[in-house]
Amino acid sequence: MNQESANQKLQSLLSQPKTLIMGILNVTPDSFSDGGQFNTVESAITHATKMIKNGADIIDIGGESTKPFSDPVPEEIELKRTIPIIKILRQKYPNILISIDSMKPEVTKAAIEAGANIINDVTGLRNKEMIQVAKETNAPVIIMHMLGTPKTMQNNISDQTYNNNIIGHIKEYLNNQAIKAIAAGIKSNNIILDPGIGFGKTTTHNLEILKHIKEFQNLGFPILIGASRKSIIGKLTKQALNLNQIPGAKQERLEGSLSSAIVATQNGAKIIRTHDVKATKKALIISDSIKYL
Repeated sequence: MNQESANQKLQSLLSQPKTLIMGILNVTPDSFSDGGQFNTVESAITHATKMIKNGADIIDIGGESTKPFSDPVPEEIELKRTIPIIKILRQKYPNILISIDSMKPEVTKAAIEAGANIINDVTGLRNKEMIQVAKETNAPVIIMHMLGTPKTMQNNISDQTYNNNIIGHIKEYLNNQAIKAIAAGIKSNNIILDPGIGFGKTTTHNLEILKHIKEFQNLGFPILIGASRKSIIGKLTKQALNLNQIPGAKQERLEGSLSSAIVATQNGAKIIRTHDVKATKKALIISDSIKYL
């Protein structure tokens, strides 16, 4: 599937009365929820196949953990983790949309050349080189809000961090980055916005975002929400916070993840990024039936 066909498919899906599901494929040893589970080519392709069969519209592939306090990995390692999987997945499923979850322009460019179609940039196009990659490849780009870097984003976060106006702050940031992107030559219909649940926010901040998604939707772009299995759910439900070290901890966050997905879509989100595709798909069938009645 070439880039033009991928863009047409994405626009067609976005125009339909349904919420799109982005299935998470972390091919890393240290991601907060599934680190080490899918960091071989075989296990990654098997999991991607399962997500596609369970209803994923997009497979989001990441080769670097962006959990709080994580360190960046060298470009060559990220390339080694992601590119072979993208190539095989593109060959095996020529019509599936694939996004590359990366902060690095060179990794992103290589991923698009290997068969990815969408850029998922957690740094929100702060890097001018990433803007250029998006322009040159004509790939849709997800602009996310994050405070600082994964290493520093959760340091000393409070209401004062955002002058007691978390929604206004994020809305202004996303709008400014979208304007810059369009001015640089990125098509407006190639822009998706993500307020960045868990990226430099407190639990209350994250709840405010879920409650006020319509304010971001008013900017005129589709909104993506990714709250799946995040610490906000563990904190509110008083479940284990270290998912990788405690057996069954991931499953304990399923209900909270589904609840956040339903609230998000009812409040205006168009894309849900999730670890649990099958359960999310079932939940959103009901939610969408009500939303688009």
